[in-house]
Amino acid sequence: MSNYSELYTKPVQLAHICPDGHASFLAELSPDAPPSRPKTDTERPCLDLQFSYTGVLPGIASVLFYAIPNGGPVAMVWGWAVAGPFIMCIGLAMAELASAAPTSGGLYYWTYSLASPRCRNFLSWIVGYSNTIQTITGVASVNWACAIQIAAAISIASDQAYVTTNEQLYGIYAALALSHAFLTTETIHVCEFVPLLHSHYCTSDRNPTRIPKQCKFCARSFINLAGWPSGFAFILSFMAPLYSIGGYDASVHMSEEASNAATAIPLAITSSIAMSVVLGWGINVSLAFCMGTDLESVLNSPIGQPMAQILYTSLGQRGALALWCLIISTLYIVTSNSLLVGSRQTFAFARDGALPFSRYLYRINGYTKTPVNTVWFDTVFVLVVGLLAFVSTEAINAVFTIGLTASYVSYITPITTRFAFKNDFKPGPFHLGKLSFPVAAIAVSSMVFMIIVFFFPSTPQTTAQEMNYTVVVLGGYMTLAIFWYYCPVYGGVHWFNGPIANLTPSMEGGLRDGNSVSEKEQRDAELSVSVVDV
Repeated sequence: MSNYSELYTKPVQLAHICPDGHASFLAELSPDAPPSRPKTDTERPCLDLQFSYTGVLPGIASVLFYAIPNGGPVAMVWGWAVAGPFIMCIGLAMAELASAAPTSGGLYYWTYSLASPRCRNFLSWIVGYSNTIQTITGVASVNWACAIQIAAAISIASDQAYVTTNEQLYGIYAALALSHAFLTTETIHVCEFVPLLHSHYCTSDRNPTRIPKQCKFCARSFINLAGWPSGFAFILSFMAPLYSIGGYDASVHMSEEASNAATAIPLAITSSIAMSVVLGWGINVSLAFCMGTDLESVLNSPIGQPMAQILYTSLGQRGALALWCLIISTLYIVTSNSLLVGSRQTFAFARDGALPFSRYLYRINGYTKTPVNTVWFDTVFVLVVGLLAFVSTEAINAVFTIGLTASYVSYITPITTRFAFKNDFKPGPFHLGKLSFPVAAIAVSSMVFMIIVFFFPSTPQTTAQEMNYTVVVLGGYMTLAIFWYYCPVYGGVHWFNGPIANLTPSMEGGLRDGNSVSEKEQRDAELSVSVVDV
């Protein structure tokens, strides 16, 4: 007991200001804590990780099929511009929370710290499970996008003669997932570069007299191929920027492997969003100028990917294949980063005993000093999610909206609890002052609205094969999570006491007495980290 008394007498606010304090404090989560995980030395690697996790160019390539049928060039150009400010509001609200308490538990830890004691356990449980499926389906969606882009590259190389089957696509998908798992289990040194790829205007058409006509087409031509009313179709096109600029909490889950996290993480979130909005808008303008006016041929191309078809038409076979391979390599990096971040979130949730088999998941590999078990746990579920490809195209495409919807649930909850309940929230170095509440209100309102939109199918005339499976998969998953919480005798309501963390006072606004002990001290001892050779 004396070890715990000494551990919890430290002023935890210092952990958010002094990099050394942050590192040493998080390294002492338990008496048997593992050796310190590798840490970044500056703020730059956090920004690199966040920006490469966002992966704006491959993200656009993956979900361009949401924008083109729901407004065409207007949706691509102006839809991105309209969505940008709302995305930034979400990022700013998240950055404030990350600055106040940078810990790998992130969203569900913030929820527990800010919510009322009467509901904090349940809310943090819901956020934790939402965040878990968000990261897993996020990896699945990016991995699936990478698989179909590889298939598109094969089609380009064969001059559109070869068509990949579902079985072959899943084989590519599984091979990619396993390769990412092997890479992610190695010792982590956050990449010191950002995989930036610049989008250039295609110059295959050198007739200057057509430029004014193309400008008018891009700025004013609203082409609705989906069948929804034009206004709603335009809103559906927001799926492209919202997915391409997502994962605002990616760097948060790496907080315990970064120095000066209270400053570095908020900077990474806001800067990556700003750069992604500007770069993404430029890419969309470029594509709108290059794709021509026959949008149906772009969507229904044998290549299977609208952006690949645009490049093929503009650059020819060799040029398109070369650039497309660069996009695939960038998306591969994004997928690895997604699994890296997801495994850390799973590790944090397992640390609190909330997941099945938590005592096996909450282990640090003695050789790599990384949570290898959670990497493979996430990979197995990624492989299972990929089986939706054998149901229908709409079913596997639901992984894009499932991840977004789940992420919004996990974002909305801590942002709302900050203002909805009485708490002594102490802001970190990054703070918006009087703008905090208006920004949070805009962020929450926009996310609630878009969650409703995400449940709609792509066309108003739909069948069982073409329906949007987001509500089915996510609804079923959350129902099981709630049942697991309220299950008689064995449910989380009987034993789950929120995050096992020692940073609560920075959120709740107080320091413990010199002889005080954490309310979750005993559980921390029981679930102490095991250092094992896996």
